[in-house]
Amino acid sequence: MAEEQYIAVVDDDPDIQETFREYLSDRGYIVTAYGGASELREHLASGDPLDLVLLDVTMPGEDGLSLARYLSTKTDVKIIMVTASGDTVDRVIGLELGADDYLAKPVDLRELLARVKAVLRRAEPGMGVDPSHSTGSSREFVGFGNCRLDMAAHQLLDEDGHEIKISAMEYDLLRVFAERPNRVLSRDNLLSLAHHGDWEPFDRSIDIRISRLRRKIERDPGKPEVLKTVRGSGYIFVSK
Repeated sequence: MAEEQYIAVVDDDPDIQETFREYLSDRGYIVTAYGGASELREHLASGDPLDLVLLDVTMPGEDGLSLARYLSTKTDVKIIMVTASGDTVDRVIGLELGADDYLAKPVDLRELLARVKAVLRRAEPGMGVDPSHSTGSSREFVGFGNCRLDMAAHQLLDEDGHEIKISAMEYDLLRVFAERPNRVLSRDNLLSLAHHGDWEPFDRSIDIRISRLRRKIERDPGKPEVLKTVRGSGYIFVSK
């Protein structure tokens, strides 16, 4: 591994804590396990480094969804929600709150490792930048309505140049649209291009992320002019 990457496991089940910690530690990650949200908040307050949280949904005290909301709005930490098998509602809410991925219990450890690698890889600076659009130290900005996508820094900026918080997967979707303006892309196209075949989401995942992005880039999210729906076909980025 090129540099150390720090992972927190937040789960009130000691067996899951230890299993995840041991498995990922053996593969080169720096892993710390916590039994609840308050312990992770103490970690964050201490200023210790943290790249990714494996976050259980159902815990005593503050639940995982509340903590995910805090992490997605106040930090750059990536989030993988760990949900009860088949609990679609929690998955939908987790994605809407800004989680980068989810895993259903019981968790297959090989799948866990694949998801961790995928989320951290998407978060790496420069990931996904089209070489034909960027040379040397030049930086490309793609306009999405009044916002701009910084392709090198993985940042979405408003018209005043202030950063708008987006998740790694939201960046990946914007990148795909930026590289294919004025083309209709189906949901399957978007899943394949944006997630590199690493993610097996349920069928509402793309719609949820498009909805979140519209709230950030559209003048009127209810009447989108930038990311438009093409009924029966998918979505199109209308570039001017």
